[in-house]
Amino acid sequence: MMLQPQEMVSKQPVHSLRKSAGQWRYVPWLSLGILLILCPAALAQATSTADLKVAIDTVWVLVTAFLVFFMNAGFCMLETGFCRSKNAVNLLAKNLIVFGLSTLAFWVVGFGIMFGDGNLLFGFSGFLLQGADNSPATNEAYRGTFSALAWTGIPLNAKFFFQLAFAGTAATIVSGAVAERIKFLAFFVFSLLLVGISYPITGHWIWGGGMLSSLGFYDFAGSTVVHSVGGWAALIGAILLGPRRGRFQSRPVAMPGHNLSISALGCLILWLGWFGFNPGSTMAADPFAISHIVVTTNTAAALGGLAATVTSWIYLSKPDLSMIINGVLAGLVAITAPCAFVNLGSAALIGLVAGVIVVFSVTLLDAFKIDDPVGAVSVHLVCGVWGTLALGLFSVTPGVFSWYGQGAGPGAGLLMGGGIQQLLIQLLGVAAVGAFTVTFSLLCWLLLRATIGIRVSEAEEIQGLDLGEHAMEAYPEFKIGP
Repeated sequence: MMLQPQEMVSKQPVHSLRKSAGQWRYVPWLSLGILLILCPAALAQATSTADLKVAIDTVWVLVTAFLVFFMNAGFCMLETGFCRSKNAVNLLAKNLIVFGLSTLAFWVVGFGIMFGDGNLLFGFSGFLLQGADNSPATNEAYRGTFSALAWTGIPLNAKFFFQLAFAGTAATIVSGAVAERIKFLAFFVFSLLLVGISYPITGHWIWGGGMLSSLGFYDFAGSTVVHSVGGWAALIGAILLGPRRGRFQSRPVAMPGHNLSISALGCLILWLGWFGFNPGSTMAADPFAISHIVVTTNTAAALGGLAATVTSWIYLSKPDLSMIINGVLAGLVAITAPCAFVNLGSAALIGLVAGVIVVFSVTLLDAFKIDDPVGAVSVHLVCGVWGTLALGLFSVTPGVFSWYGQGAGPGAGLLMGGGIQQLLIQLLGVAAVGAFTVTFSLLCWLLLRATIGIRVSEAEEIQGLDLGEHAMEAYPEFKIGP
């Protein structure tokens, strides 16, 4: 009888296995040697210092884009763990498919609306990623289709992929707030509409050279562009869907998540991913800017987690793990807008405030009987608004940081001696983006409810969406009975 591969390994003598393993111990060193030989050859292809800079910047942006993409895994773990086991497959499926939906919608229309040349409201060129790349490196500066991105010299495809990762993040925020009772098809269609139309329109206003940008509104990495937009859409969806069955009676009824272990893992993955989210938004490998942004980002996250721990300990009598997780994320969301424009002390204060308000926001939503199983609205909307306004409070005087000169960022914040102007501009931007996203989301959700429906049946909700929507279970071996 022929042995299967596993059996063949098990039959080998121990000394033989050791010998085989020993033969492979040189592979890492051999690989390193090949890289050391090939890297100088690759760098030699650069005909000038400018070409070398473009190559380094491109690698930096793509690596950070990979980190942002990996945040999908973080959301996947976080949301699944925070929900009940009978809906685990549904959460996993939504978080997996949402990046595919985002890729399609952003490639076909979203990227063109957001960054294509147009007017102050939206872009109307560059759909399907068609058009000249007007990066400085192409020697076609300001002559192509995407003038709003001409300031960075990396190739157009790199710009697109980095921005795509952000667009996917906005869509996946909605998933958690509407969990455990939404139809899969309704979420599917809404994600396409959000990433294809709503997200890029407000994104154009801020990052595409649109009306808010022209007024001096700043959002470095997306507290408003990404997080608040996802949060507003999630809030409207949660309200129109209504709470989960049995969630609110005479008082809110806890529906504990089935696996806080993977939720904590998801939090750590997201924390890691944010080191791509914020520093990568430099779109260039500027060592001083990147280092500063990494430290402000981490400090806000740490203080957010600590503040949520203490606040829940005092307010809820115990240090609630779910609040700790959301406190870390709250600090990360809040620092996303001002991370390049504030000093370390301000970053700590921004994270601390975020960690406090996220706890009270969660309980306030419960008081209004708005059911958000994972706290997405509190983390992304409430703390996204706070972080955007915090920029108007704490941004330092232009020129303090080498990458932040006059005309290259906001004016000094209110608490840094700059007056109230920047804060008012930030407030105006928050209101404009909120008004548009709420209106768009409301129309989309109502249209979906009137056509295909947005909520599963009561029987399906009781049974669980895993069986009702997907005809499978995440943990079939745990089933009780024959």
